[in-house]
Amino acid sequence: MALLIVIYLAFISLGLPDGVLGSVWPVMQQSLGLPFWSAGLIGATSSIGTVASALSSYRMTQRFGTGRVTLVSVAMTAIALFGFSFASTLPVLMLWAVPLGLGAGSVDSALNNYVALHYEARHMNWLHSFWGLGASAGPAVMGLSLTLQWGYRNGYRVLGLMQTLQVIVLIASLALWTDPKGKRTAQDYPSQQKGTLRHKALPFALLSFFLYCALEVSTGLWAVSYLVQVKQLLPSDAAFYGSLFFLGITAGRMASGFISYRLGNVQMIFLGLLLCLISIIALFLSSLTFAGFSLLLLGLGCAPIFPSLIHQTPRNFGPESSQRIIGLQMASAYVGSTVTPPLFGLVGSFIGLQWMPLLQGGILMLLVASSITLVLLTRNKEFSV
Repeated sequence: MALLIVIYLAFISLGLPDGVLGSVWPVMQQSLGLPFWSAGLIGATSSIGTVASALSSYRMTQRFGTGRVTLVSVAMTAIALFGFSFASTLPVLMLWAVPLGLGAGSVDSALNNYVALHYEARHMNWLHSFWGLGASAGPAVMGLSLTLQWGYRNGYRVLGLMQTLQVIVLIASLALWTDPKGKRTAQDYPSQQKGTLRHKALPFALLSFFLYCALEVSTGLWAVSYLVQVKQLLPSDAAFYGSLFFLGITAGRMASGFISYRLGNVQMIFLGLLLCLISIIALFLSSLTFAGFSLLLLGLGCAPIFPSLIHQTPRNFGPESSQRIIGLQMASAYVGSTVTPPLFGLVGSFIGLQWMPLLQGGILMLLVASSITLVLLTRNKEFSV
């Protein structure tokens, strides 16, 4: 139980930096005199670091264990957040984005695989709701800092201090990262089953993660700018609505933990996709007030998709291969995170952000098609975990 509590806290710290840049970018851009699209470069740089660390997560976890990987990763994000608070140029911001990304990839893969193997679906959803709690807290802290006239730099410093507290908790709890029940941990599984890497369903599993993160990250980074430029909201109000997206993810995953008692992973995925479709239509067509709240609905739709896909991984490909496959899935997810921020930024610069919901809709339709194909290829071959 003590280890599970530490994992819950680690998921909060994992989400804390994720929505911050998008929520504060209208203010940062004006303050630093940077081009509108440069937020995409910063986000892409962070994602490249995350892809690299996700691809190395299998070996890192085997060598150092999940506890030490988690500790070092959170420490790197804390240092990066302090670095952002002092940066004044685009190259320096991109430099600090590297440890921010490196700190996310390995811990994401290691923790997700550990939970997928050792805990029920409800814990996967609840743990990811704690990620959403962190992702909601980040923009909320930054919005509060702007409201109190502290400026965005002090907002980054407060977030850095929050991550530092988590580092202290992880140092104190390193001894908990053992396996007292005798279960095999992720690093104990053999690596010989390379045949799984040739599984016909694997490309669609990777594509699903790519598309999901493309949808989530594009929304988290550009939705506030969309509300400011297209819906004419004040930056402080738009930052609040932007936090509703992550709040929707948080609340939705908490609810999904209970719903998973009745629905399986696959049913949860398609329920989420349906809610995403409704919310994207509402974001594009609705009035000023409801446009902001449609981000809450979009967060609720996104909520069960990612944790359900991850929890299904050892059941689709086998527990012996799950760490390797989840590492590839995390890498694919962050490639999606890398590609879409500059794409949306370029589109916004040339034709305006008013078309953002249509791009989101296109990504969503591809995700639906990929998810259906994945289910069809694995429905009669589920492994026991």
